[in-house]
Amino acid sequence: MILSDADILDRMAAGDLVVEPLDDPDLQIQPASVDLRLGREFLEFQRTNIPCIHPDSEQEVSEYVTETHVEEGDEFILHPGDFVLGTTKERVEIPSDLLAHVEGRSSFGRLAVVVHATAGVVDPGYEGQITLELSNLGTAPVALRPETRISQLIFTELKSPSDRPYGADRGSKYQDQSGPQASRIGGDEEFGGDQTGTAGDSA
Repeated sequence: MILSDADILDRMAAGDLVVEPLDDPDLQIQPASVDLRLGREFLEFQRTNIPCIHPDSEQEVSEYVTETHVEEGDEFILHPGDFVLGTTKERVEIPSDLLAHVEGRSSFGRLAVVVHATAGVVDPGYEGQITLELSNLGTAPVALRPETRISQLIFTELKSPSDRPYGADRGSKYQDQSGPQASRIGGDEEFGGDQTGTAGDSA
C-alpha cells in the first residue's frame, strides 16, 4: 500500500517517519509523496588519466572525484552528459515497516535531468540524507539551484516490518550519511570487505 498525504502526515505526527527540515509541509507534501530539496554539496566525476575505476579500491576516489560546495545565491551547472552526486537538504528516518522510492519531479524530467541512475530505493531503517545521482540527458546545460524541490519520496507499507532493517546491526555502509557519498562498494563481501550491508539508500 502506498501512503497518501494523510497517511504521511499521520506517520510524521507519530514520530516514526521523519523528514526534516520540512519547512513548508503544504508545499512539499504532495497527494502521495514528499518533495525533497537539493542540497549544496556535489561530488563531480573528473575526466582523468586513470585507466579505469576499480570498485574495490577506495584509495582511487580522490583521483576521479572532486567536491563542490555551492554558496547561497549561486547555481550548479549540470552540463550535457555529466554525472554528479548531489544530496537532499532533508534528512530522513524510514521506519522498519516502510520502503521509500526516490523519483525525480516531472518538471526536471522535462528538462532532461534525472535524479538517480539505478539506486532509487531507500531501505527500511535507513537514516540520513539521500545521495542523488544527477545526470543531464539533454543537449543544453541546466542550472540547478540549491533549495529547489528536485526529487520526491514515495512510501510503500510493507506487509510486515523488516526483521533486519538497514542500520548498524547489518553493518550498513551509508547509515547516517551527511552530504553526497561516493561509492563504498569496496566494503562488500564480493570484494573482500568486512561490511555486510545492502545498498540501503539511493546512493
